[in-house]
Parts: sequence; C-alpha cells; structure tokens
Amino acid sequence: MLSLLSRQIFFLVAVSSFAIPTAVRAQDSAPPPAASAASPDDAYQAQRKFAIALLNQQKHIEALPVFESLAKQHPDDPEVLFGWGACLVTHSATVADPDAARQERLHARQLLLRAKELGKNSNLLLNLLDLLPADGSAPPFSSATGADSAMRAGEAAFAKNDYDEAIKNYSHALELDPKNYDATLFVGDSYFAKKDFPNALIWYDRAIALNPNADSAYRYEADMLIKSGEMEKARARSIQAVVSNPYSQITWRALNYWATSNHLQLSQLKIKIPGGVERKDDQHINITLSPKVSGASIDAAWAAYGMSRAYWMGDNFKKNFPKDPQYRHSLLEESESLKMAAEVLSGKGDRKKHASEYEKDPDVSLLLKLYDAKMIEPYVLISAPDRDIALNDYAPYREQHRDLLEAYLSQFVVPPTPPKP
Repeated sequence: MLSLLSRQIFFLVAVSSFAIPTAVRAQDSAPPPAASAASPDDAYQAQRKFAIALLNQQKHIEALPVFESLAKQHPDDPEVLFGWGACLVTHSATVADPDAARQERLHARQLLLRAKELGKNSNLLLNLLDLLPADGSAPPFSSATGADSAMRAGEAAFAKNDYDEAIKNYSHALELDPKNYDATLFVGDSYFAKKDFPNALIWYDRAIALNPNADSAYRYEADMLIKSGEMEKARARSIQAVVSNPYSQITWRALNYWATSNHLQLSQLKIKIPGGVERKDDQHINITLSPKVSGASIDAAWAAYGMSRAYWMGDNFKKNFPKDPQYRHSLLEESESLKMAAEVLSGKGDRKKHASEYEKDPDVSLLLKLYDAKMIEPYVLISAPDRDIALNDYAPYREQHRDLLEAYLSQFVVPPTPPKP
C-alpha cells in the first residue's frame, strides 16, 4: 500500500499533472536567493518555486524541509501544504521505526485534508487521500520469509532516488516470492524512473499477467504511454484499468486524464427510468407507473420493466439464486428487465413506426442502442450498478466477459483517439 502512495506522487508528477500557478523548469531548482536580497514575500515565493521544482524532479526528501519551512510561514497555502504532505508520504518509506512511519503518514493525511479544504483538488491529492488509511497503517508486502524486508529496503532506496538499489531489492523479494505483484510492479516503476521505458513496459506487462484484476500496472503503463505520445495504446490500458476496478475513483481519474490529455470528454451514461418498484416482502411489491405523458409504446415498455422487476423480487429470485437467504437486486434482474422494455419498444414493427418518437427520448434511444449492441449487462455493471450488483455480480461477470466490458467502454464511454496532427 505504501508504494502505491509513493507511486501516485511519482507518476502524476512525472506526467506533469501537478498543477502550479507558473511553469517550473529544471533550471529553476537552483537554490533560492537569500532572504536579505529581497522582500519577505519575494523570498517566500522564491522558496516556494524552488520547493515545487524539487517535487517535480522527484527530489521529495530534499523538498521536505523546504515545504515544512514554507508552511510555518504561510500555514494556509494549499500548494505548500500539499507538497509537504506528499513529501512526507515518500519520506515515511525511509523510516525504519513502524510507529514513527505511521505517525508521518497520519501527519501527511492531515496536511492533505487541509490542502483540500483550502481548494486544492488535483488528481494526485484525491488519489493519495483515497489510498491513505485513516489510521496511517501500512500492511506487509509479503508473508514470505525475507520478502517483506527486501520490499521495504527497495522502498527506502526508491524514495532516495537510488533506482538501481531499488531494483536489486525488489528483484530479491521476487526471488523469495515469485508471484508478488507489488515487487513486479515496482521493478517496472524503477525502470520508468530511470527513463528506461522498454524495460518498464516489460515489467508492467508481467505485473498485469500476474494479476489482471489489479489496476496499478495498467494505469502506470498508460501514464508512460501518454508521456511518450502513444495515445491509442494509452487509451487501451486506461480502459483496462477501469475494467479491473470500475468502482474506484482512481481508475476513473486515470481514464479522464487520458481524455483531457487529448482534449476530450468521457460520456456520462444513465437511463432515467420513470416510475419505480418497491418491495416490502414477497407478498407486498408495489409498481409505480409514470404519468401517461409519453407515447403508448414507451409507457408500455417502462410498465414491462416494472413488472419484470416485480416478478424477480418475488419468485424469480429464489429460482435463480436458491442459496441466497434473502432477496437482493441482481445483474440478472436489472438486465432482463431492461431487455424486456427494449423488446416491447421493438415489437410489432414499432421501431420503424415510432423511430422519430424514440429518437427524441434520450433514455429510450440509449436503451435501444445498448440493446442492439448487446451491451446492457456491461452498462448496468459499469454505468448503473447499485451496491448489491457491484459486490456480488461484477467479479464473476468480468471473469467471463472482460472483452465485453472493454468494448462497452470503448464504444459508449471513451471517445476515439484523435488522429495525430
């Protein structure tokens, strides 16, 4: 977990998503002028610029005391608080005492939360807050003898920018625990940090092969591909990251980063279904129909949707899920009910007869497009899940239909990669 935090800092800074008021170049990292040579505010701004340049160059350990000093001068500067918190996360990897390291992570979380309160809302800050446990804990990397200590040695070396030493320690951890996803991923990270992109790609692909349901390797490879301008390959990896975990804001931020890097926007899909179905128990299921304001066939379609769901809430759930002790909303229920509505809309030649009417209704139009493309299940799982569906139905569907989930995102959510100029 700790390395996932430090990698958020490394990668998002590496691909220039650390937003700062003015551009900072590598030569800007020269030591700031002495305070006596300028006004106090000029000296503060020079130090601030210097600290941000160090952060952009991955010199987090060097930047740490500068950010700390700046925060004491201006405790409400969100960029400074963010920089201090980010550098503390990295520094905690070098602290041998577990409790002291935990305290640093707790302090980092407090600083990041304060930066957010003051208006800082970068992807990096939000990702760090999502990943930092509220108690500052850092679970072990491996239960194999010696592997965890090798990983932590690699982490300390990575934090100090000693990437060859980091590779040596991560590789040793892999010798002791050959299927360790983190160790494989972090070797790739170290090669990325060295700007050895071909080797980084090899190790990211190995991590994906080890665990295709973990999102980090997809995201980091996509970051690398965006940095090198390979946008079509980056698009594919960004989509695969979401498929690995569509219920994480981190994977969606990564996909959105690809989109904004190409001056595009993701499509937000949601079918608004009129009326509703409420279940009190097996004998008391109420269907609420919408007022008759649409065409007869549209009203009939949504009524069919409601009746299908009511049937599922009664006997049909027990028939399909005999081992479940009580009813829950399922992918089968939702997808079959939406298909029932689509079939009513399509029956008896209604598609041709009411084509213009259907086209004017965005919910009906979207439903029919999904139905024709055989993408209703992926839509429900990715764009319209509830808690029951997400927890119970996504993983088994992904196991069998990863290709359909990727195709849904590619066809309906993510715009095509624009042609190179």
